[in-house]
Amino acid sequence: MPSIFAYQSSEVDWCESNFQHSELVAEFYNTFSNVTFLIFGPLMMFLMHPYAQKRSRYVYITCVLFMVVGLFSMYFHMTLSFLGQLLDEIAILWLLASGYSIWMPRCYFPTFLGENRPQFICLVVITTVVSTFLSFLRPVINAYALNSIAVHILYIVFQEYKKTSNKELRHIMEVSVVLWAFALTSWISDRLLCSFWQQINFFYLHSIWHVLISITFPYGMVTMALVDARYEMPGQTLKVRYWPRDTWPVGLPYVEVSDDKSC
Repeated sequence: MPSIFAYQSSEVDWCESNFQHSELVAEFYNTFSNVTFLIFGPLMMFLMHPYAQKRSRYVYITCVLFMVVGLFSMYFHMTLSFLGQLLDEIAILWLLASGYSIWMPRCYFPTFLGENRPQFICLVVITTVVSTFLSFLRPVINAYALNSIAVHILYIVFQEYKKTSNKELRHIMEVSVVLWAFALTSWISDRLLCSFWQQINFFYLHSIWHVLISITFPYGMVTMALVDARYEMPGQTLKVRYWPRDTWPVGLPYVEVSDDKSC
């Protein structure tokens, strides 16, 4: 049995041809397309700093985990090792868990917890720890678990979309879902239609997935922050801004927090 550290010890191999550009990097484009994680993660920490100071400094942990996902994904695609695959999937699991802990609206908590967020966070942490150990014992369940979490997040977004008349919130939700849908399409197409893409010498769909999902992260973070504010920050108003300028047609979203003032 090959070492879990060994190159190509993972059963997962994406459509990009291996070792075409370097003897040390198995999938060149899939590896270096993760650089967007390392750019957007620190940038969102900076842009969301005022919000994190007023809501929760755990927001910084979410951004750090986002960067860790990028680093582990780079390691995995560079080596196609079994360890790299596990680290990548576990990092994604903990990233989603951190988002759940911070932004899950209390009305979606399990009924036996009521609206007790500290107990909910404990439940999320325990579940994530157990899932982490199971990912080593039964790696085949990882993809199904992560996809089920994504579906649950989409369900929450859909429910909140129906509740709100806030055009800004509805717009950011729509953009988030569209970006995620395009990213998922790239992921599935690379996985299921690889022979076709190889025939036309186009091996970049998984790289496109990396870029699109890294752009989806800021939109998803802002979406959940706006939803969360309705429940946790009733005395404050969150305004969506875009970096580098609001007037640019394309930008990175973040939130600006202001106190509501009564006359």
